[in-house]
Amino acid sequence: MSHIQTDPADVLLSARNLSVRFGGVLAVNDVSFDVRQGEVFTLIGPNGAGKTTVFNLISRIYQPTQGSIEYLGPNGRLVLTEQPPHRIAGLGIARTFQNIELFEHATVLQNLLIGRHTHRRTSFWSEAFFTRKTRQAEIEAREKVEQVIDFLDLQHHRESMVAGLPYGVRKVVELARALCTEPRLLLLDEPSSGLNVEETDDMAFWIADIKNELGISVLMVEHDMSLVSKVSDRVLAMSMGAELATGTPSEVQSHPGVIEAYLGSVDDVSALRRENQASAGVSA
Repeated sequence: MSHIQTDPADVLLSARNLSVRFGGVLAVNDVSFDVRQGEVFTLIGPNGAGKTTVFNLISRIYQPTQGSIEYLGPNGRLVLTEQPPHRIAGLGIARTFQNIELFEHATVLQNLLIGRHTHRRTSFWSEAFFTRKTRQAEIEAREKVEQVIDFLDLQHHRESMVAGLPYGVRKVVELARALCTEPRLLLLDEPSSGLNVEETDDMAFWIADIKNELGISVLMVEHDMSLVSKVSDRVLAMSMGAELATGTPSEVQSHPGVIEAYLGSVDDVSALRRENQASAGVSA
């Protein structure tokens, strides 16, 4: 595993000794990791490993039983686990969900404008009388949304109702809405879920551009190891709520504990490889 020393100034989010218990179930067990600025950090593991629970801790949907999360916000470092849930988006943390959470009976443009809500600075009376300040804010919001539409090639779907869009396009729209909040940290919960191979390749392209062109750090939960290998700088493998291994995608995928969690024991995997090689020899 990698043991490169990290400059604390490069750390955007730091989770330390996170645990959360639901009744008698320990969903996350003493997990620690750092997300550096400008990287894609991915959580992998079998179903029930605790990956989405970690996301819910960062989003402040859940409160940890123990441990803490520090975050480099726009005004300096703060303890994220002490912040109320409604402040998270305003601190520069955006999230997509495994199950798409869009307003189906609104257009793509309307959904993306909702994503600008965290940047609203006008008062009730200013909006009621549609003052010059409100008009300027509306123009700025529309400009930002149009930039995201161009970035993700959604021009042809701008005025389309979400309910009539293919599933793969909806996934991109949800990603677009998250980007409209102008996040420092983007949480992607299984972005390739339900996508075909071509759509998954497109998603890998978008994630790489989000990191490289927009400079946004990404924390991702993903099952598709092909996508993980293409876009991830570092990977944390989890099983039964605990950390198995952290390192580069190749380091983690070759770790005996990770192989066992996914495929059975290392001996089982070796035996399976020998069977496949023997079958290939017979076929030849």
